[in-house]
Amino acid sequence: MNLAEHLDGVHVAVCAGAGGVGMTPTAAALAAGVAQRGRRVLVLTIDPARRLAGALGLPQTDDDEHEVDLAAHGMDGPGSLHAAMLDARRTFDALVREQAPSPEAAGRILRNPIYGQLAGAVAGSHEYMAMERLYEVWAGGRFDLIVLDTPPSRHALDFLEAPGRITRFVDGKALRLLVRPGMRAGRLGLRVLPGSGMALGAVERLTGTELLTDVSEFLAGFDGMYEGFRRRADEVARLLASAETTFLLVTVPQPEPMTEADFFWRALRERDLPFGGVVVNKVHPSYVGGARSRVRGRARRALAAAGVPADVADRAAENLLHFQSLADRDRANIERLQARVGADALIEVPLLDHDVHDLEGLSAVAGHLLSAT
Repeated sequence: MNLAEHLDGVHVAVCAGAGGVGMTPTAAALAAGVAQRGRRVLVLTIDPARRLAGALGLPQTDDDEHEVDLAAHGMDGPGSLHAAMLDARRTFDALVREQAPSPEAAGRILRNPIYGQLAGAVAGSHEYMAMERLYEVWAGGRFDLIVLDTPPSRHALDFLEAPGRITRFVDGKALRLLVRPGMRAGRLGLRVLPGSGMALGAVERLTGTELLTDVSEFLAGFDGMYEGFRRRADEVARLLASAETTFLLVTVPQPEPMTEADFFWRALRERDLPFGGVVVNKVHPSYVGGARSRVRGRARRALAAAGVPADVADRAAENLLHFQSLADRDRANIERLQARVGADALIEVPLLDHDVHDLEGLSAVAGHLLSAT
């Protein structure tokens, strides 16, 4: 497929895949390649391992947008590339400030020790914040394309389901029972739950009233913010399902990662989300074909004609057969995936003879991603 052509008119490209398939370099290479072609691009990683920082020279301490000097690495072009890494807590804090009814109410929540513990512990909070950060950047309109690098896809559905999970948390029955008009901080306020006196008494003996006060104030602080969280979740869902977004699956030609890619592809179809294609990384090139005995014989004769000693020629021929068997395995796995998603939805990136850990390596990957094939 022609990925460069596919991305025309697209403003959000979500890269998803299993661990160890080169998803972060793929996202960075795609962003750099599109920037070279004239667009203003941001690559945003939500990978907790933060592997993108080393390739793009990002600091480890913030999620600000940093411009990448492409020209210094021989990748200059008419566009620009920025990169940022998600700081989930910082994004959660910003969302609370936006949705709180007043700066004073936001300050009470942010200072509350219960919020400090739960901000990163609620199931789906990291993925929700990734979607919130994506939406914030998209709504700002500063970039033509945002390339989102996601966590490994065994949890890929988490960021699709996270908005609903978080809104269920802040709008759940437990919170609605606890947070009632006129509830005041402290023990009496929390005893609105029937039968809670014994349990709260035990907690009070262990911790005193301070914990109860913190919990009460934390829950009360979210009162009135449910609608804002729900509205933002709906806005994010509409963005992900719109024609402005495309999902690119990243894999390698091995059974388990390809099974993950197939699983995620089916999940996208079930949710009617825009599927853009599959990037298959680290594909072994095919050198020769035919029966093993014929390949071995041809290799030995060619090497002998070049003056290579017989024992070296034998080892070289066996090495060639080994690499050809890997190439045949890769081709068989790719063809099985093609049968599901369609041959015109695949982009192959060959196994390179060097690690992709800098902009020069990203440039090589970008050449394969965006070539008109």
